[in-house]
Amino acid sequence: MTEVRDDGETTGPDYGFPAPVFRLLEEKGRPPGPLFNPRLWKSPIRGPWLTSVFAAVLLVGLPILIVTGLLSYLAYQPQFPGNAFPGDVHGLRLPYFTWPTNPSWLYRLNQGLHVGLGLALIPIVLAKLWSVIPKLFAWPPARSAAQLLERASLALLVGSILFELATGVLNIQYDYVFGFDFYTAHYYGAWVFLAAFVTHVALKLPVMVRSLRSRRLRDELRTPLAATVPEPLDEHGLVAIDPDDPTISRRGALAVVGGASLLITAVTLGETVGWRPSALLSARGQDYGDDPTDFQVNRTARTAGIPKDVSGWTLTVVGASTVTLTRDELLAMPQHTAELPIACVEGWSTVQTWTGVRLRDLVRLAGVERPESGVVTSLEKRGAFARAVLNRKQLVEPDALLALTVNGVDLSPDHGYPARIIVPAAPGVHNTKWVERIELRA
Repeated sequence: MTEVRDDGETTGPDYGFPAPVFRLLEEKGRPPGPLFNPRLWKSPIRGPWLTSVFAAVLLVGLPILIVTGLLSYLAYQPQFPGNAFPGDVHGLRLPYFTWPTNPSWLYRLNQGLHVGLGLALIPIVLAKLWSVIPKLFAWPPARSAAQLLERASLALLVGSILFELATGVLNIQYDYVFGFDFYTAHYYGAWVFLAAFVTHVALKLPVMVRSLRSRRLRDELRTPLAATVPEPLDEHGLVAIDPDDPTISRRGALAVVGGASLLITAVTLGETVGWRPSALLSARGQDYGDDPTDFQVNRTARTAGIPKDVSGWTLTVVGASTVTLTRDELLAMPQHTAELPIACVEGWSTVQTWTGVRLRDLVRLAGVERPESGVVTSLEKRGAFARAVLNRKQLVEPDALLALTVNGVDLSPDHGYPARIIVPAAPGVHNTKWVERIELRA
C-alpha cells in the first residue's frame, strides 16, 4: 500500500510496483498541467465516506432509471416494423411482449418516473463526480490489471451517464442540437451505461460498504462547520494531501445536493401530474387558457403540414373488406366516452375526456375477427408521427378510440381533427393524429 510522508509525497511499493518504478511512473511520466497534480485538490470534505453516501443514493436511483427506460422502449412495441423506435439495434434488444392497455396510466407513471427521477438525480450525479474527480486524473492511470478494468469502466460510466442526462434534458426541451436520432442514440447509450454500471458496482461495492461503515451518518449530520476535519488519508487518493480550511461541512454539502434535487422535482413534477402552473421548466409553458382544447400540443397541424381544408376527408379501414367512412358517418356510429391520459416520452402528461368510435367496432366493421396488429397512417406523410402500429390488445381494448371530440367539443386542428387515435397506456406518439387509414393484419 502507498505510504504518505510528512511532506505529502508518496513512496513505497504500490500495487506490486517496486518503489523506484512507482516514483518514476508517478513523477516522470505525469502529463503536464495542474489537473494531474494531487496537490491541486484541496477540499477537506472530499473522501471515501462522502463519495459512498452519494454512491449509495445512486445505487438505488439508477437501477430504477434503467428499468423504466427499457420499459419505455418496450412500450413502443419495437417488434412491429414501422413504429417510431427501431426494433433491432444491432442485436441490442430485449424480449418483446404485448404492451398492456391497463391500467390506463401505466405509461404515464413509467415515463413520469423515468424523466422525473432522471432530473432529480442530476445534482447527485454531479456531486458524485465532484467527489471522485481526483481519481479521474490519477497518475499512472493503471498499476494493475484490476485497476485498468476499474478505470476503463469508470471512463465509460462517466461518459455514458453524462451523455444520457444531456441528451435526455435536451429532448425534454425539444432542442435537438445534437443532430442525430435521439431514440437510437439514447438506447445505445443506455446499454453502454448499463454495462459500465454493473462492472463498476461489482468492483466498488465492497469499498462503498466499508467506507459507509467508517462513519455514522447521524454523527456527520450533527457536525458543524467549525468541527469539520478531513477524513484520514486513503489508498484511493480521494482525501486531499494538502487540504484547505473547510468552507462547508459535510452535512451542508448533503443539504445543498439534496435541496437541489428537491427543487428540480418541485418545478418539474407538474408536467407529469398535470398541474402545469408548477412546471416552471416546461418547454411548452404553464398555461394554455380555458378552452376545452387548450391543453398540451407536441406537434401542431401547421408543423405537420396538414391542409387547412379537410372537408373532403374520409377514413379508410382495410381488413377482410375495405370500408370508407366520412366524419358524419363515424359520428352516426355508437359513440363511447373515456377519460384517458396522453403521456409523452418527454415526461409530460395530460388527462382529458375523449369521445369517439371504439377501435374494436371498426375492426369488426372491416370483417376481422382476431387482429394481430393494425397500421395507423396519418395525413402527415413523413416522420415518426406519420405512422404507428398498434398491437392486438390495443385494437380490442374497450376504451381504445378513434376520437372525434374532446371535452365535449370537436377536436381542434392541432389535436388531430378530423379524427385521432386514443389508446390507454400507449406512448403519446402512438396516439396518432389526423388519421387517414387503418390497415388491419390478421
